[in-house]
Amino acid sequence: MKTFINILLLTSAAAFGQAPRMDTLVSPEVQPDRRVTFRVRAPKASEVSLFGDWMMPETRQAMTRDEHGVWSVTVGPLEPGLAIYTFTVDGVTAPDPINPRIKLRARTSASLVDVPGHPPELWEARDVPHGKVEANWAKSKVTGDTRAYYVYTPPGFDSGRSVRYPVLYLLHGNNDTAAGWTDVGKANFILDNLIAEKKALPMIVVMPWGHAVPYTGSQSNNTATFERYLLEEVMSAVEKKYRVARGRENRAIAGLSMGGGHALQIGLGHPDLFSGVAAFSSAVPGNFENRFKPLLDDPEETNKKLKLLWIGCGRQDTAFERNQKLSELLTAHKVRHTFHATEGLHNFAVWRRYLVELAPLLFRKDTN
Repeated sequence: MKTFINILLLTSAAAFGQAPRMDTLVSPEVQPDRRVTFRVRAPKASEVSLFGDWMMPETRQAMTRDEHGVWSVTVGPLEPGLAIYTFTVDGVTAPDPINPRIKLRARTSASLVDVPGHPPELWEARDVPHGKVEANWAKSKVTGDTRAYYVYTPPGFDSGRSVRYPVLYLLHGNNDTAAGWTDVGKANFILDNLIAEKKALPMIVVMPWGHAVPYTGSQSNNTATFERYLLEEVMSAVEKKYRVARGRENRAIAGLSMGGGHALQIGLGHPDLFSGVAAFSSAVPGNFENRFKPLLDDPEETNKKLKLLWIGCGRQDTAFERNQKLSELLTAHKVRHTFHATEGLHNFAVWRRYLVELAPLLFRKDTN
């Protein structure tokens, strides 16, 4: 443990008035074939490993030490896009000390590696008109703290026209922040590119912080509190500030993991407010059959109200069985929906693709 703490202190020498010693080590190093080499300088460490979100949970990739005390490993090829990783040095897990690209979370942090696609993927920046992402800070009466929700507005939004736009409420997963969908999910670039290709309608995307109670590992009452925060404060604030098209037909809700569970609970619990609901690798709400009994018992009315119910999950995801059983339950009750089963784990490599699939389906008159 002392070994890695000393490494981190060296990188922070400037904070103590000393000139930091330049470390010329390169990490991560992305190869043209999408293989990536990770390195960390830890000459006194006895064991160093890598974990990346492209790996199965609870696994690590051992790293090899050279004669200079630099540990390295080459992996891949990785999926195009941003991936999240950490090092574990003698039992201490931390971000890459020489990589400035950091993934902040509700608790702990990690590093990011960007693997470009050839040609560029739909979540990469292209030479197209770009929308804006704005952080809206406000004191919440529901949560008791001052927090931000992020809002994407499409290209042309500030042109002075009186056009009103439909709204997608896009929710993040457990231990993430309100910036997760833009920092790693690249939702803004996905919408920019899809709108430029006329594959998706211009829309506003609202990304609130989903941890409505202090994040301590236990999230008791978080879903109920977040539902109140979203419905009572965020929605009304968005509709006052932005040129929002009113009515349930112009409102959809989607999310990943914990946010997928939030989307199902809030969207299916309020069909008077949302016409589209989507869940990616979802934490399926417990006791679903009893909780949503009215929805299941009257599929004709449910299908009339829900223009879109979309559920996606990777087959290698530990949440796959729960999502598949949810789809089977909906099918048994004749509730119209899409179950999009793909290859993939519980990570943004999957969720970015799902947003690419979902966005063109939203707010279309011919969705059903």
